[in-house]
Amino acid sequence: MQPFPSLVLRAGGAAAQGAFAEAQAAFLDPDPATVRRLRELLEASGAGIVAHFYMDAELQGVLFACDWPHIHISDSLVMADRALQMGRDGARAIVVLGVDFMSENVRAVLDAAGFEHVPVYRVAAEPIGCSLAAAAEAPAYAAYLRRAAQTPDSLHVVYINTSLRTKAYAQSLVPTITCTSSNVIQTVLQAFAQVPEGHVWFGPDTYMGENLRALLTSLADMDDAAVRALHPAHDAASIRALLPRFHHFEQGSCIVHHMFGAEVVRRVQEHYADAHVTAHLEVPGEMFALALEAQRAGHGVVGSTSNILDYITAQVKKVGDVPGDRSPVRLQFVLGTEAGMVTAIVHQLRALLQTLPRPVEVEIVFPVADAAVVATGDVHLPLVPGVAGGEGCSTAGGCATCPFMKMNSLDALLEVLVRAPEAGDKLVAFAPRKYVEKIGEQTIAQLGELPIRHMREFSRTKQLPAALVADIRSRGLSAAS
Repeated sequence: MQPFPSLVLRAGGAAAQGAFAEAQAAFLDPDPATVRRLRELLEASGAGIVAHFYMDAELQGVLFACDWPHIHISDSLVMADRALQMGRDGARAIVVLGVDFMSENVRAVLDAAGFEHVPVYRVAAEPIGCSLAAAAEAPAYAAYLRRAAQTPDSLHVVYINTSLRTKAYAQSLVPTITCTSSNVIQTVLQAFAQVPEGHVWFGPDTYMGENLRALLTSLADMDDAAVRALHPAHDAASIRALLPRFHHFEQGSCIVHHMFGAEVVRRVQEHYADAHVTAHLEVPGEMFALALEAQRAGHGVVGSTSNILDYITAQVKKVGDVPGDRSPVRLQFVLGTEAGMVTAIVHQLRALLQTLPRPVEVEIVFPVADAAVVATGDVHLPLVPGVAGGEGCSTAGGCATCPFMKMNSLDALLEVLVRAPEAGDKLVAFAPRKYVEKIGEQTIAQLGELPIRHMREFSRTKQLPAALVADIRSRGLSAAS
C-alpha cells in the first residue's frame, strides 16, 4: 500500500485510494439539481463568478458543471482580469470566491476601468484572511520596505497575495509591482534587464523568495544558451552579477504550503521514485529542490497552479497521443500544492483521456497523511478534508486544504446570489473592505491599484512600464543623495 492517498483517473472514470482522496472525489460529479439551481440564480442576478483553484471540491464541482458563461476558475493572476471582462460583457455583479485580497484586487481593477457601478461580493460577512497577507502587514515588513526605500534604484516586487493596504503603503515608499507565482521569475529577470544596476526586493513569501534565489543560483551555473532560453537579455554572468542585489523577506509564509517539508520529501523519494513531481513556488526548500531536480530531468515542474495544471495535461497528451500504439500506460504525479487543485486537473483530463488513441491511466498523489480527514457525523458528508485542529494540515507532514479558502462554501454562494438582485445595503458586509484613509493625496484604493496596473501592463508587453522605470530612477536619485 502506498503511503499517500491518491486519485486514479481513466477514460472510464475515477477511483479514490484512501479516505482523504475519497473526500476530494466525492463531488467530482455534482447533483444536477444543485447545478440547475446555481444556473437559475446566476441568470436571475446577472452575476459573474471568479474563483480560485483552491476552492473546496463540492463548490468547484458545481462551478465546473454549470454552463453559465460568466464563471471562471483560475489562479489569482487571471481572476481580476476575467472579472473586468465579465463587467465589459454585461455582468451586473461579480462574486469572488477566494480570500479577501482577491476581492480587493477585483474591486480595484473594476474601479480603475470605470466599472464602479458593478458590485463585488464575497460570500462571508466576516473577514476571509490569509497568513501570508498578514505577514506583510507586520512591523517587520514595514522595516524591510524602509530599507528598500533607502537603497538606490530599488524595485519592490510584491506577491499579489497581499492586501490593498500593503500594496499602497509599499508604493508610497518604493516603486512597486505586483506578481504572481506564474510571472514572478520573468518579472525579476526583466527588472534586472531594464535596470541592470538595480536592486529587487521580493516579499512577503519567504519560501518563494528562497526558492527564487535557489533558481537564480542554479541559472548562474548553466550555460549561456540555457539562461537565454529563459530570458534573452541574460546570460550566466549577468545572473551571477544580480544575485547580491536580489533580496527577499525572511518572515512570511503560507500555512497551506508550510508543511511540505523534509518528511514529505523523504517519503516521496522512498515510495514515488518514478513519479512526476510538481511543486508550487511557495513550498519549503526541500520540496522545491526535489521538484526542481525533477524538472531538470524532464520529470517535474515548479511554478504556479496554472503551470502545474499545464504540465500534467501536456505530459498526459504526450504519452497518449501516439497513433497506432494501443499499449496502456500509467503516469503518476505528486501534487505539491493545495489539494483543491485536483478538481481542475480532473476536469481538464477527463475530456482528454476520452480522445487519446492510447489508453492512459493517471494517478494524482496527495502528499498528506491518509488520516488527514475529520469525521463530521453527517450522514451525507461523513468525511471532510483537514485534521480536527482546523488548519487543514496533517500532523504527519503535508497540507490538505487552506482553512481560509474553505470559508467559501456552496451554501454561502447560493445565499448571496439569492439576495443579490435586490441587495441594496443588505450585502454591505459581503463587499470587499473599503479603505477610506489616504496616503498623501491619494486614497489607499488608488495607490494600491497602481502596482496591480503595472503588473497587468507587464503581462501584456513583457516590459516594465516606462512610468515604473522612471519612478525607480527618480527615487533612486533621492535615496542616493
